[in-house]
Parts: sequence; structure tokens; C-alpha cells
Amino acid sequence: MSTFSIAVHGGAGTILRDQMTPEREQAHRRSLGAALDAGFEVLQQGGSAVNAAKASVICLENDPLFNAGRGSVFTNKGEHEMDAAIMDGKTQKAGAVAAVRNVRNPIELAWKVMESSEHVFLSGEGASEFAKLQDVPFEPDDYFFSQFRYDQWKAISHSGDYALDHSAPGGAGGDAATGDRKFGTVGAVACDSHGNLAAATSTGGMTNKLYGRIGDTPLIGCGTYAKNDTCAISCTGHGELFIRAVAAYDVSCLMEYRGCSLDEAMSIVVNKKLVALGGEGGMIGVDAAGHVAMQFNSQGMYRGSRSNHGSAIIDIYR
Repeated sequence: MSTFSIAVHGGAGTILRDQMTPEREQAHRRSLGAALDAGFEVLQQGGSAVNAAKASVICLENDPLFNAGRGSVFTNKGEHEMDAAIMDGKTQKAGAVAAVRNVRNPIELAWKVMESSEHVFLSGEGASEFAKLQDVPFEPDDYFFSQFRYDQWKAISHSGDYALDHSAPGGAGGDAATGDRKFGTVGAVACDSHGNLAAATSTGGMTNKLYGRIGDTPLIGCGTYAKNDTCAISCTGHGELFIRAVAAYDVSCLMEYRGCSLDEAMSIVVNKKLVALGGEGGMIGVDAAGHVAMQFNSQGMYRGSRSNHGSAIIDIYR
């Protein structure tokens, strides 16, 4: 039987066992497991890698534990602006959206851009107009409200600073005010039974972000990339550095032009290139043989994987 596999992540960063209650740890593990199951069921029924990755990300977007979809953080204006991208490794078609508001599942909208438009990347009001034409579900502001996220924002809303949930306190973008840096971008990568690959990533961005800031998540080649000949990659971390590193595409390039394995290529990007730039975070990847790799240079990453040749693996800490 051909190998098919799925991997998911829910953010990387300062995720320490001694900062986590058993209840919160179990909640995260259950959520990661549910996302794995959603994608794996698609693959098990002969579905495509694209649909599997999308299903997993939708599951994570619907969970307020993670900074995407329903759990998105507040901007400087007290709003939610969400980014997402999806890419099909078979066709190398891609869809992405940025700074969308009130869209229940931004990854669904990104998929609609890929499947039902001639474009790759839509943003802001234009993306919302397209979403309405495509009957993509919207939700009112209170759907995206969480007291924790609101308190997190209010702690720094008058400072002009932003908070990276996955950064250490005192560092660039560190969230020293709340002491909780356990949330981040979500993503999935999949290999279906035909060897086709796909990647999907979604985020609510940075707490208190200004100027319509957009990170690496919706930028094809930076936070999201898929090509059947090499790999599918979904990233999480300090987006500015992942953009400068063109991180996701660089893994594919190392495999295609240098002959690196998935693990080798990811290690070079995560542990050498990003570190040299001061970039914290990680990525998940899969190749056409169904091999999954999950690497990060931070103290933890919410992550999990599952294939038809083994049981699910879910982990949090280094």
C-alpha cells in the first residue's frame, strides 16, 4: 500500500513544560489529535493532499487555543486581521489571502482563490468581496473574541509594541506583559496515496500589530510551499525573518539542486540560515515518499504527524 501521511503544527517558541498545566497540555494534545484525524480521514478515503491539509487547518482555525481563525489575536485597532495560504504540489497552483476580517475560515478562502480565480493573492476588502461571491462563511466580531486574547492585547495596546506569542520575554516582540507565549500560526502538510503533496498555513498574526502588517504565512515560498518533486512545507515563527530567508522555498531548493533529503534541507534552513538571521521558529514538511519531518530552533513546537503505517505522534516540547 502506498504511504500517505499528514503533519500539523500549532506554533513554535517558548513552550516549556514547567509553564504548562496538565489540563492545558491535554487540551493542546487533544486539539492537535483532532486536526490530525480530520486530515487523515480525508487521505484514508482516497482524498487529495490539498483537501487533507485544508481539513486539518480548518480544525485548528475553529479552535480558540490557536492564533488562527477563531483564536486570532487583536490588532492595534482592536480588530482581527487574518492571513492564510494553501498550495498544491501537483499543479503548483496556490491561493493566499491577507488582512481579511470576519471570515470564519481564512484557509477556505485561500483555497477558493486557488480553485475559483485566476489570481494567487488577495487582500483586505477585495478578498472579502471575493469571499462573499464564493459564499464563504462570515462570523460577527464576537465569534473571534476571547477574554484571554483581549487581556493580552490590552496589556500592550498603549505601548506601540507588538507581541510575538512564541518569543522569549525581553526579546524582539517578546510578550513579557502576559508571560504566556504559547500560541502561534497553524499549518498542515500532506502526502496522499498518489504521492501528491500540499501545504496549508493560517494565522492571526501579531498581537497589537500596526500598519496592516503581513507576515510569512500567506507569502508563497516564505511560510508555505509545495512541489511534488521535492516537498511540502508549512512554517511558524517570527515572520519577518522567514520572509527574508524565503524559508519554505529554500528547503525545496536544497532538495532539488543540492540533493539534500527533507531532514537535511530543513535542518540547514531552521538551524543555520534562520539562526544566522536571528529567526526563531520551526516548520513541518513531507516528501513524496510520505516521510515527515518536524524541526524547530525554539524551546518547543506544537506538532503532530500520522501515516497509514503507524499511529499518531503528538509532541510539544523539545
